[in-house]
Amino acid sequence: MADSSIKNLASEFVGTFLLVLTVGCNVLSKNEAFGVLSIASVLMVCVYALGSVSGGHFNPAVTVAVFIENKVHGKESSPAGSGAYIVTQLVAGVAAGQTYKFLFGAAFPVMPAGATLGTACAVEMLYTFMLCFVVLRCACSKSSEGNEYYGLAIGWVIVAGGYAGGWKSGGAFNPAVAVGLDAAAGTMKTGGIYFAVELVAAMIAAGAHIFFEREEEKSLLQKALSEFLGTFFLVLTVGLSVLGGSKAAALAIGASLMCMIYALGGVSGGHFNPAVTLALVITKKFEGAGPIAAYMGAQFVGGLTAAGAYVLLAGKAVPLQPTPPHLISHAILAEVIYTFVLCSVVLHVAAISTPAKHIYGLAIGSCIIVGGFSVGGVSGASLNPAVSLALDASNAAKGGAFGNSGLYSVAEFVAAAFAAGFFMLTRPSEISKGEGTGEEAKLLTAESAGAEA
Repeated sequence: MADSSIKNLASEFVGTFLLVLTVGCNVLSKNEAFGVLSIASVLMVCVYALGSVSGGHFNPAVTVAVFIENKVHGKESSPAGSGAYIVTQLVAGVAAGQTYKFLFGAAFPVMPAGATLGTACAVEMLYTFMLCFVVLRCACSKSSEGNEYYGLAIGWVIVAGGYAGGWKSGGAFNPAVAVGLDAAAGTMKTGGIYFAVELVAAMIAAGAHIFFEREEEKSLLQKALSEFLGTFFLVLTVGLSVLGGSKAAALAIGASLMCMIYALGGVSGGHFNPAVTLALVITKKFEGAGPIAAYMGAQFVGGLTAAGAYVLLAGKAVPLQPTPPHLISHAILAEVIYTFVLCSVVLHVAAISTPAKHIYGLAIGSCIIVGGFSVGGVSGASLNPAVSLALDASNAAKGGAFGNSGLYSVAEFVAAAFAAGFFMLTRPSEISKGEGTGEEAKLLTAESAGAEA
């Protein structure tokens, strides 16, 4: 609940002030490599430090999303308290802007970075939605009660969105950031537009969260849409990060996977990868012809939809091919090895009877960081048939070659089978018991799906 007590408003002021100040200092320091990570980290630590005081919104869009969620679910929610939060956040953003202007003797307005205003607003809409959605799913959902990963998940949305979309919109994702930057620069043009776009994104995120929260036992439709949405943001981040030339693309992509697993693991299990689904099927952690088809279909459609989105936003596509001088045989071997890593980690940390209760999303997402930095320069490090098909199809749509996705996907499915075999070899007791009995083990097994189909 957002209430206007002095302690709560002081918490929101300090957290928002530090966030906007860190944005300004990193931009003015020209910290291109690690600026986004710095901004994400200050949000994460402030959420952990002050979340138990005020809720740790530090963002008017988040406050709007939380207000809607509270009203719909009958929780105490005060319009006046939420309004006081928003005013405090905006004042803090302006104060932070004046502070970095004093420190550096310079300021800058929020503006599209090498993009039209419409494209920039679309990027702000998408990643502000993702941020508000992850906040609601990780801090307000019944399925995430008592978790300790909420701050990590919320902060690292900025890693995903900043590296993926910052080159198009500047990566505000927060009206207090947009207003604070513009006020310091003595203008109020783009910041006001971003403000409106980000509030709309918050409302849509609240609606999506309410849909997924609707029943305790999730329907197959909810699970399929969960797989669609998670795969969509994964592939969107792949495309925009690579097309933007980010040196931290693997970090952004791993962050997007981690955040969406934490947000939607309690709905569908958070596979977002047909190879992961296959590994779970082979180990009998996921069963039912209907759910399997629904999951894989949603993953492929989510990837293709995201590919269409990044092509529209960037005007170009990412070819799926080995990086010269590497050959297709090198790429296939790289895909097999690191898809094996990903599927093995999923099975060993999330599909056992004593899963990694809080760290599973970080472990799984980090597999993308491992593979991306290791063999991204060999194969592109797709590690996911939905990603492979999306990249190949979008490249063909822009007049490029199509066909490598078949070879890549076969390699990735073979790797999933190897991972399943390794799991059965090293954990025979898990196979003999069937599915894990712990509540958290349901995250990636979706044990009720077979009965619902």
